[in-house]
Amino acid sequence: MNEQIQEIKKSFSSGLSRVKSLEALQKIRVSLLGKKGKITLLLKKLTTLDGSKRKEVGKKINDLKSHIENKLLEKENILKEKESKKALSESTIDITLPGRPQNVGTIHPLTQTEKMIIDVFQSMGFSVAEGPEVETDYYNFEALNFPRDHPARDMQDTFFVEGDLLLRTHTSTVQIRTMEQKAPPIRIVSPGKVYRCDDIDATHSPIFHQVEGLCVGPDIHFQHFKGTVEAFIANIFGKDTKVRFRPSFFPFTEPSAEVDIMGPDGWLEIMGCGMVDPNVFENVGKKWKDRGEENPYDPDKISGFAFGMGVERIAMLLHQVNDMRLFYENDIRFLKQFGK
Repeated sequence: MNEQIQEIKKSFSSGLSRVKSLEALQKIRVSLLGKKGKITLLLKKLTTLDGSKRKEVGKKINDLKSHIENKLLEKENILKEKESKKALSESTIDITLPGRPQNVGTIHPLTQTEKMIIDVFQSMGFSVAEGPEVETDYYNFEALNFPRDHPARDMQDTFFVEGDLLLRTHTSTVQIRTMEQKAPPIRIVSPGKVYRCDDIDATHSPIFHQVEGLCVGPDIHFQHFKGTVEAFIANIFGKDTKVRFRPSFFPFTEPSAEVDIMGPDGWLEIMGCGMVDPNVFENVGKKWKDRGEENPYDPDKISGFAFGMGVERIAMLLHQVNDMRLFYENDIRFLKQFGK
């Protein structure tokens, strides 16, 4: 068996020196160390030897096996390095060429517009307030002076969830929640998604975005409100933009107005607004009284104005887009025009 060991070692060294590829190296590995390899067969023959002889021969076989494994690993590393160098030398990559530009995402135009609106009002001292999208009938309608028989309370206009829960139809709900927790003076804007049972078309969607605002304090009058709206429009559309206030009606403001700006083809409506109705202050005051606190919303002592606008509407006017569905269709060709 000693002669077999020496013969295998000699044959292995000779064969290894002639190996030029990883495939040939693998064949040698299998022929020696595989299930039917020469080393494996030698180890099986150890059972035919007596104790002392078995130990001596077994050590020699294991030493040979370790020697073969080490040499195979060395040869494998050498061959892999050669193949790597060969691949690099044959490569046709021109490393002087500029790299391919990476596609970078951009902020959605509606998000840009909402941020622009908020930034303008924050520069006037307004802070941002937020509230839940699933609201109660009280905060969405009753506290805002909507009569029980108002059409907005019908199923065809509002998404009712369960009981008196519904998906808010405006972010005016945040104004009520803010006044219930904080005494005047208050200056807030409340951005967010709102929901209405509208069919999808060029100017309507069941889900859209609003930014509503509220200013409350002593001696707030219509001129404050008018000046705030005009300053906002000048910042967004330009200081030379013509503005028109038209009488209107909203349950939660009195007097109420709608604001138009002059566009290329005539007047364009951009928002609704008005002085806060005293009934709204009365509803808020009840909450303070129920908590046993002094009511800071006595309509004889304080006043305020509120306004609201659709973010999609402002974005359409700014970018001259005539179909709001384009903002939701995720067409990269359209969206990348507004990249920032």
